[in-house]
Amino acid sequence: MFDDILVPTDDSESARAAVDYAENLASRFDARVHALCVVDSRSLENAPRYDQLKADRTELVERTCEELAEGIAAESAVRTDVPHEAILQYATEHGIDLVVMGTHGRTGVERYLLGSVTEKVVRLSDVPVLTVKATDDGGVTYPYDDVLVPTDGSAGAEAAVAPAVAVASAYGARVHALSVIDTMSMGVDVRSSAILDALEESARAAVELVDERATEASVPGVETAIEHGSPYRAIRSYVEDHGVDLVVMGTHGRSGIERYLLGSVAEKTVRTSPVPVMTVRQSE
Repeated sequence: MFDDILVPTDDSESARAAVDYAENLASRFDARVHALCVVDSRSLENAPRYDQLKADRTELVERTCEELAEGIAAESAVRTDVPHEAILQYATEHGIDLVVMGTHGRTGVERYLLGSVTEKVVRLSDVPVLTVKATDDGGVTYPYDDVLVPTDGSAGAEAAVAPAVAVASAYGARVHALSVIDTMSMGVDVRSSAILDALEESARAAVELVDERATEASVPGVETAIEHGSPYRAIRSYVEDHGVDLVVMGTHGRSGIERYLLGSVAEKTVRTSPVPVMTVRQSE
């Protein structure tokens, strides 16, 4: 599933956390880690400064590779470009299967806000992107024991099932399938009608599909749940209530200036989840 893992780094706290997660996944999947550092071409002013920046970035990625656990294959690279464009181009050119990136957090109504580079990569990447946040205590959520797959039964959501099952199989983790019926956007009369029964039937079919795929892969256990309410809030509550270590979910795409835009549920989950989130795009 994951043979080549790309971890962009700028030596920030969240980027260092991402390296740790990439290293752990690489050890489980026998994958090669690609450490990439980008010199932002928009900030260059003169040649001497560029030479120093490139030397510093080269030293950073080489050190990152050297500090990986013994036995993990690694490659280092430095690019000069707009950061998110360089990351996406590198992923395409080197057959990357997974991008692991740190996010930058701050307090506020939305507890965590993505850094602009990470947000653009998540929105535009054709391969799965794992976003991780540095914690105050330096804690990690791997090795994964509980992997959550939120699903609404759509093709976009189904794209996340295979990666989630692969991770669960590699770590011996339980898979949780959750479908949330968005009653927050429904009127009282609608909630009491046959429409709700149809939505619940669809939700059951969605979680049962995940159950079937996980069972076929002989994961240690599968739990299914149907909740009502605000989808991203229900997902976050489920994570906290069930000790989930990783969320794997699909995104919904559309064409436009930004080739793909996250569905609002996926975007809010990435921004607010207390644990890492892997977003997976449906293949065209």
